[in-house]
Amino acid sequence: MATTSETPVDPARLLDLAMRGARAAGCELMNRFGKIEGLTAKSSATDPVSDADRSAESMLVKLILSERPDDGLLAEEGSERESATGIRWVIDPLDGTVNYLYGLDSFAVSIAAEDADGPIVGVVHNPLTKRTFHAIRGVGASVDGRPLKVKDPVPLGHALVATGFGYDPEIRRRQGALIAALLPRIRDIRRIGSAALDLCAVASGSVDAYFEEGVKAWDVAAGGLIAQEAGALAIRTSPIAGQPGLLVAGPALFDEIAAVLTELRDADVAA
Repeated sequence: MATTSETPVDPARLLDLAMRGARAAGCELMNRFGKIEGLTAKSSATDPVSDADRSAESMLVKLILSERPDDGLLAEEGSERESATGIRWVIDPLDGTVNYLYGLDSFAVSIAAEDADGPIVGVVHNPLTKRTFHAIRGVGASVDGRPLKVKDPVPLGHALVATGFGYDPEIRRRQGALIAALLPRIRDIRRIGSAALDLCAVASGSVDAYFEEGVKAWDVAAGGLIAQEAGALAIRTSPIAGQPGLLVAGPALFDEIAAVLTELRDADVAA
């Protein structure tokens, strides 16, 4: 990430901008909720994008650059620019697009501001439930003013684990085979349909762990910071030896579930 500025950054100001942006984008999503327009496919026929995604991203980019014109951008629907300040905004304007299109309630706006060391602040806002998760690096995480803390300790056999699936049919088949091998060892699986909300669920103790392959930076930048600031551990993982992924869990569970995923990968259960 390019940088030409050494001016100290106030995380509280970044968080305020992220919060305002997330809520403004959320209002735009709700204005379009139930009205599917401009629907197209991206990586596959089951990977949709709509005018709602594009409009929310455009609104966010305009707001951020109006206040911080020299910052960088990386956003799911194509907005990208180098940073002249050392700060880059990582944006998913609508995480959980399929849920949104089907009228389900698990979708969110995800915004993180990062420097060379990773995310500084993260905001995940669900405009339907109006819950807003946020975190500042080294300070902690909260939802609507209530501090967040992961559930810990949790034994593997009692772990409720969230995951997600890719859009490529062969990758999905292999991920399904991995889940079939994992399921007898844990309490159960949850498939929420939004990586950002999965990570916030770990942070709030609503699930005990989350892993998924094929995630992009905009999927996990904000939620990953929120989970870690709530006490979770995180590691990049690739349990079917495919695309890069992420595993997040409470400290007592983390090593055990990481070892099981490595065991299943080495046994090639998803072949």
